[in-house]
Amino acid sequence: MLPPAAAPPLDDENLLTEILLRLPPLPSSLPRASLVCKRWRSLTSDPAFARRFRLHHRRNPPLLGYFHGVFDGLPFEPVRFEPTLEAPNRVPPGRLSLQLDSNLRVLGCRHGLVLILDWPQLLVWDPFAGHQHRLAYPPGFDPDKSNGAVLRSAAGAGEVHFQFQVVVSDYYETCVYSSETGAWGSLISTPTPSGNSPDSDTRVRELQLWKRKTGFDGVASWEMGRTVELGKLFSMDSHDFLTIQGYAQDNNLVFLWTGRSVFMVKLEPFQCEKLLDTNKWDRYYPFETVYATGT
Repeated sequence: MLPPAAAPPLDDENLLTEILLRLPPLPSSLPRASLVCKRWRSLTSDPAFARRFRLHHRRNPPLLGYFHGVFDGLPFEPVRFEPTLEAPNRVPPGRLSLQLDSNLRVLGCRHGLVLILDWPQLLVWDPFAGHQHRLAYPPGFDPDKSNGAVLRSAAGAGEVHFQFQVVVSDYYETCVYSSETGAWGSLISTPTPSGNSPDSDTRVRELQLWKRKTGFDGVASWEMGRTVELGKLFSMDSHDFLTIQGYAQDNNLVFLWTGRSVFMVKLEPFQCEKLLDTNKWDRYYPFETVYATGT
């Protein structure tokens, strides 16, 4: 008697899951896979699979776009999202915009979270999950004279939803909030580096690329790679300057404003793309995350 024929690989539920987990972390990947058949649709739309998909790609999330930080002082301005990907991966701006009856200002984005100053409170927002968490500004800090950053905790990246930390700094002191404890920690002294002050800007004419390397003895050190002369790249004269208006860590790129246009510059491999023309000084906060939806 002949041995029974082996089942096709894609009939193995575990194997199929591992294959789908390795699809590119782009917004169109899971919706396209869901169109193959009902079985694939059921798998890709499972919330547990979506969590695994986000966790699997957490170190290489795509840049979906950026939030626009407007500094014109107009009341009740929405938090506006501008997509940078082309169709079919382009996320509609309205999907990631926030409108509240108050004055809002974006302070930063990281790990799929957005930190917003809803004066005098802070708002941590997860646009895709719809989660919002408000917290009071730490005592002793002026919301108009300090900066903030948000990052998702290690636990929040996995099975536990919406655990994060918020960092607020006024150049001289820093304070960290943990959603796990629900409280601000002790003040940390942060001396201003020599030559810098709260009035220092981020005008640049060249970029120096540094790499972190670990030697055979296990000791890590910084090593300078190459220098990019931005003045030549953007045909600048002696009176022009560039301002860093945003930085995306996972995609290793910066947003640069020339006074006339905003460029998105990817550092490795080096690529440059114009985003928009504007003579207005604003901030741009790159939004990197895995958009895991199966429909």
